[in-house]
Amino acid sequence: MKAWESTPRLAALSPEPMSGKTRLLETTALLVPNPVEAINVTVAYLFRKVGSEDGPPTILYDEIDTVFGPKAKENEEIRALLNAGHRRGAVAGRCVVRGKTVETEEISAYCAVALAGLGWLPDTILSRSIIIHMRRRHAEEHVEPYRQRVHTHEGHQLRDALAVWAAGVTDVLADARPEMPAGVEDRAADCWEPLLAIADAIGGDWPKRARKSAASFVSDAREAEPSLGIRLLADCKAVFGEANAIFTSVILERLNGLPEAPWSDLKGKPLNDRGLALRLRQYRVKSKQVRIGETTLKGYERADFIDVWRRYLPPPLPSDSSETSETSETKPNLQGPDVSDVSDTPPPNVSDVSLVSLVGKGRGEPPASLRPASNGGAVPLCDHCGQPATTGQRWDWEGRPFGIALHSSCETPWFDGKGQQQ
Repeated sequence: MKAWESTPRLAALSPEPMSGKTRLLETTALLVPNPVEAINVTVAYLFRKVGSEDGPPTILYDEIDTVFGPKAKENEEIRALLNAGHRRGAVAGRCVVRGKTVETEEISAYCAVALAGLGWLPDTILSRSIIIHMRRRHAEEHVEPYRQRVHTHEGHQLRDALAVWAAGVTDVLADARPEMPAGVEDRAADCWEPLLAIADAIGGDWPKRARKSAASFVSDAREAEPSLGIRLLADCKAVFGEANAIFTSVILERLNGLPEAPWSDLKGKPLNDRGLALRLRQYRVKSKQVRIGETTLKGYERADFIDVWRRYLPPPLPSDSSETSETSETKPNLQGPDVSDVSDTPPPNVSDVSLVSLVGKGRGEPPASLRPASNGGAVPLCDHCGQPATTGQRWDWEGRPFGIALHSSCETPWFDGKGQQQ
């Protein structure tokens, strides 16, 4: 914690209970310094714990939906503490009465935090978090039962080993400036910098695995439900089409007619012209008199949206025909290569695309990653980035009955330096 400038919040979230969130916090408590397992604690308690002279605690906050959920009251002071404590040096200011004197006091807010709960969290906390989507275990998934009296000793042994290792690399981590994968920038880079620094300090396969995870987690976070404002900008772009100007009444009709859009039922009423104007005004987009044909009415011009769309909406995805390193970095296949499968036979020379897959060799139907092509053949999807791979030869891959397909730009995680399967 002394080695970096910011620390991410770990947010374990699920749509339903019994998804392993509490168990995650229980096992984490065995591995971290000064764990504080918090449920329904007061703001004063949290402030005093974080500013304790015993050193910063690790806050493990369960049932966080009771603090920020739709049925919870606003808890701005807890939110402010969790937000500010993401950055080293952040403090919480308080007034303290000593006798007849009122004095100011600054309490450190910097500490590690893990949160677990149902649903979602405020955007300000999510932007400082690494989100773990928890799911229920299905009937065919079996794990060793966790018992605190059995596993506490083992967990504390691992914790002590981690503490010894960390003490020896603190200076290395403090000077580390890990290279970020494509697409991980700004606040996401703040969250992932300490984790990538740790992976680099460990070495081996961890730097590659950590960057693969960073790109995937950040990409998943961008697919989360956007704010209503961002959703409105995106839907306005859709209803504008190629038009240069549209009347307000037409925009409202089209917005309210969009399937699965919220605009026809905002707190029981459809979006109206005043509501549209208020929501767009915060982005400096205002209605005006526009002329379309022979008619002049209140409306909006496309030119007023162009800069806003560029700033707040994600850029379009690259087309299927153009494979870029950014695509392979930001959309990795988390299944990855099976590191237990090692082949002594090096793969053939690779041109633009290596199709390492098998069709028609007596192994049943091809996998779902081979979809029918218009010419009656099959177009494999790259097992790393998921984009179509349309040319090249087909090869077997040990340990995979139907083989794999890889673009040349996606091969590095699958082959070692000698061109062998890893």
